[in-house]
Amino acid sequence: MRLVLFDLETEQRECFYPLALSRPIWDLRCGMTSLGEKWVARTSPASIAGFLPAYMEDACRETTDWPINDASVLAGDDLLLINARLKVDAIQIEEGGPSQVGLDEEGRCMYAKLAEADLEQLETSSLESLLTSAKDSLPVVQGPLASWNYIWDLILANAEQLTTDFQLAGRSGIEGTVEEPMSIRGSASDVYIAPGALVHPQVVIDAEHGPVYLDEDSEIHPFSRIEGPCYVGKKSLLLGAKCREGNSIGPVCRVGGEVEESIIHGYSNKYHDGFLGHAYVGEWVNLGAMTTNSDLKNDYSTVAVSLNGGKAIDTGSRKVGSMIGDHTKTSIGTSLNTGTNLGAMALIASTGTLLPKFIPSFAWFVEGVVTKGFGKGKLYETAATVMERRGREWTPAQQAMWDSIFELTADARGSAVKRGRRLLYGKHN
Repeated sequence: MRLVLFDLETEQRECFYPLALSRPIWDLRCGMTSLGEKWVARTSPASIAGFLPAYMEDACRETTDWPINDASVLAGDDLLLINARLKVDAIQIEEGGPSQVGLDEEGRCMYAKLAEADLEQLETSSLESLLTSAKDSLPVVQGPLASWNYIWDLILANAEQLTTDFQLAGRSGIEGTVEEPMSIRGSASDVYIAPGALVHPQVVIDAEHGPVYLDEDSEIHPFSRIEGPCYVGKKSLLLGAKCREGNSIGPVCRVGGEVEESIIHGYSNKYHDGFLGHAYVGEWVNLGAMTTNSDLKNDYSTVAVSLNGGKAIDTGSRKVGSMIGDHTKTSIGTSLNTGTNLGAMALIASTGTLLPKFIPSFAWFVEGVVTKGFGKGKLYETAATVMERRGREWTPAQQAMWDSIFELTADARGSAVKRGRRLLYGKHN
């Protein structure tokens, strides 16, 4: 069976902003792995391909060996099409068997299992035409299907998913280097320290309430406390961190201070003191010293999040912190409100008070208002410098993708800039 993951340009994508602005939904993390990696592990496909919004296809090709937006992969042997929002345990996967198309309650295609004989009779010139012809001519199953609907769904499920992924990985024990004294609370069978990982003296790993997985070449400095369930990615560094339960820290991150039930996608820095809770932080983010987010309202009511500066959506949870897009930077002392949405490529200067709960992508937040700052060119220069420091390159394909994101987010940013001008005018008159 061949696997195709798809993330088409629909309104549902906006529910995963700002993190999905610069990556397909299947690359989002929950637990120890991405959503796409979970489908690959579940299905063990003969081949894998992906379909995503055209503006990010060239940049995506630089990070994967999968064919991207290539209609030629749609013809051939048995094919499993999976909407990237579908949870990996939502359907039964069996080799062979009849073809069928799975729709959610709104009639959106969430999966299609296509036998080779049926596939030959369908329109395969594009993914959209294949899905349409499959819906029109094959048996349809419609009803509730477990799916990811908002970016905060991943945050809220992260702790449980970490435990599941640890069990599926089937690894435990110490293959890296541990310098004594080091303490493990709970069962040693719930701890895995991968080859190349280095744990300094005076580190506590608390696996009493969940497993801890330290991936290859990670490094844990003295006086760090890691509470499971927790995953620390390859080449990431904890600097005396108070790592509470439920954290997924991706590759090449630098993390200090207190972190709880958060996902840090990768290549991001939170070196210093400050609290990060129930948050999802993208790549190439730098959180200045004492940057802190609230993840619980004083009245203990459920948290609402504004996805694009408009009407806020009730998350149904009392604990939701911040969603922070790629390449965003905060100054020292930045205070983020409960349920804050910080766009990508934003520069945030502290005001000494809580920030607005929505700041658009490419915004320069200065003197308490959203401005255009010095433009996207300066932001690109910073991005190139930061990536070079980690051995990565800012490429023409990435710049083209970010140019498209700049246009995609123009309306929300323009509205915020106009409000900022009015506020500044009022202050100075």
